[in-house]
Amino acid sequence: MTRPRLLASLLFISLCLAITPVAMAHHVGVYTPRDNEISANFKQIKFSLQAGKTDVARRLFDEGALRREMVTRAATLPPGLEAAVEAALRRGDRADSERGLVVFFAALSRDLALEADRQLGDAASPAPARVAAGRRFLEAIWRYYSLIDFAVTQADAKAAVAIRLAYDEADGAARTPDPERLRAPLRRIAQALDGVVATSPLAGRASRRTSRGPAVRGERHTRRQS
Repeated sequence: MTRPRLLASLLFISLCLAITPVAMAHHVGVYTPRDNEISANFKQIKFSLQAGKTDVARRLFDEGALRREMVTRAATLPPGLEAAVEAALRRGDRADSERGLVVFFAALSRDLALEADRQLGDAASPAPARVAAGRRFLEAIWRYYSLIDFAVTQADAKAAVAIRLAYDEADGAARTPDPERLRAPLRRIAQALDGVVATSPLAGRASRRTSRGPAVRGERHTRRQS
């Protein structure tokens, strides 16, 4: 290969490498949303557990935003979930601690999907505003679900695939002017996530509210990242 052709090939490869991350930024599995205090607290707890620093993990949970959110959303979580996570951390049980946190983020993502569906169906709001809200909800859902996607895939690959496919469909629908197109995939996300919560060993016989999510809290999460 001549030198000019070699330089041209190298330039083309460089351009591809520069463009690809941008072009794929919102594809499921590639897009990484910005952390907020809850997702950041989860990562701190998880890294501490992985490093065997259970005392640090327990302190981060006791004092952090994640536990405060658990308390706020207690009505939509399996009864006793917060206490179960705390007990697991106190006895240094990494597996049960992580299982409890998976249940929490699955329930949180489910409630956001339900609230998104409710707001998208509010005909009193202009369609462009509903679509914009839908996009913010999708970002919030992925912020939390992406934290547990690997764990969900290991426990229930079928549910994980269903969530990812529905999210991809919702993401595409959010690029259209019709808010109604977002609703069906959001409902499938909520249904699959409710199954994840229901089948968790830590959920036990807990009764779950699946017909609606907490409006004020769900809306606050989307606005924080807008």
